[in-house]
Amino acid sequence: MEKLPDMAEQSIVIALTKGRILKETLPLFERAGIRPLEDIEQSRKLIFDTNVPNVRMMVIRGADVPTYVEFGSADLGVVGKDLLMEYGEAAFYEPLDLGIARCRLMTAGPVGAGPSPGRLRVASKFVNIARRHFAGEGVQAEIVKLNGGLELAPIMGLADHIVDIVDTGNTLRANGLEPLDLIAEISSRIIVNKASMKMKHGQIAELLQALKTAVETES
Repeated sequence: MEKLPDMAEQSIVIALTKGRILKETLPLFERAGIRPLEDIEQSRKLIFDTNVPNVRMMVIRGADVPTYVEFGSADLGVVGKDLLMEYGEAAFYEPLDLGIARCRLMTAGPVGAGPSPGRLRVASKFVNIARRHFAGEGVQAEIVKLNGGLELAPIMGLADHIVDIVDTGNTLRANGLEPLDLIAEISSRIIVNKASMKMKHGQIAELLQALKTAVETES
């Protein structure tokens, strides 16, 4: 897609997740014909013009992308499915799985420890997901909110299990833990503000089609 002529009519803001997801998102958008006019990864700016008139990209923490999209500060966003599950998925549309930044959301615990008797203490930054998962399993669990260093929690006696993103599993093994139950397969998704989808439908539909084609071409 060399250009999106209809998209010049109204401003479109796309919220991108910084970090690993950004590195995989930018090439995908370029295949769809949309690229920033500056090197995002070398800049301290947070919002960027693109080669498509009136289409801008903003780069923020993944946990903030759903908020920006829900309240309309961004029309679209790219964010991991884990954060959508934690945030709640009814606030926006989720029309496209980009198939990038794949990983697994899992429970994990000390190697060979087996099931803990009685009530579990579980450490995670995904407190809503963890609570739903263990409730669905019929397990009584106390959820402890941690934002990082989850692998330390069982070592230091803070928690019996953790709920976290697992990629290779190397960090778990290095800290004497092993993956246990798969909660969800994770990849990055496009989300769309509901009002934007109605008011800018033609422009957003064209953008989504271009991204869908780029995803299919890559796969």
